[in-house]
Amino acid sequence: MTRLPRRVVDKLFVLALRFAAALIRRGTRDGRRRYFDPAAFAWTRMLEQAWGDIRSELDEVLKQRESIPNFQEVSPEQLSITDDDRWKSFVFSVFGTRIARNCRRCPRTAALLGAIPGLHNAMFSILAPGKHIPEHRGPYNGLLRYHLALKVPRQRSACVIEVAGELREWQQGRTLIFDDSHLHSVRNDTAEERVVLFADFERPLPWPLAVVNRLVLAWLARTPLARGPIERFAKGIL
Repeated sequence: MTRLPRRVVDKLFVLALRFAAALIRRGTRDGRRRYFDPAAFAWTRMLEQAWGDIRSELDEVLKQRESIPNFQEVSPEQLSITDDDRWKSFVFSVFGTRIARNCRRCPRTAALLGAIPGLHNAMFSILAPGKHIPEHRGPYNGLLRYHLALKVPRQRSACVIEVAGELREWQQGRTLIFDDSHLHSVRNDTAEERVVLFADFERPLPWPLAVVNRLVLAWLARTPLARGPIERFAKGIL
């Protein structure tokens, strides 16, 4: 059977992604929502209760800070928003594929992440003092983004995230959930680092949107965006 040229496959995928995203925006009550109430996700309570355990494993990881990859080394597609060593990512999962050696280093964190329904990506996201991440957006609204604040600068109002014009601060040990397909940016205008447990999980959707979403996410997991980091971890490059 003749295979379609790569550029044609890529074009079809982009069209499918846009179509599915439009279905979600128009077909659900919260399709355009920016932030979500953590209480609507029962599993967030469990992670908040265990945040001290997660923080302890983070502290051990940070003892070898220089060995943690920069975010653009994990995902070169992000070079347009970060090109220095002030945003580091200790990765646990990439589009559903566990990074085994990192999970072994943080077994409690890895076990807790396993309780998140539809988990795709997960990491410790480490933002250095003075780091700004300019406006950008995720490729698809079929995932929601979860942050559990593990290290928050004392000057909280100077370390914020903005999603579609709405500012939020992190609170130690508390959850923040948002749709990263909206334009969003982050700034840490303090002398302290900010660290969150960062996870992308499947957006809860009614049938048949849930089926469409899972098909799109399965396709997304086979693209270079996903396969590139997985291969680099497997080869020991990261």
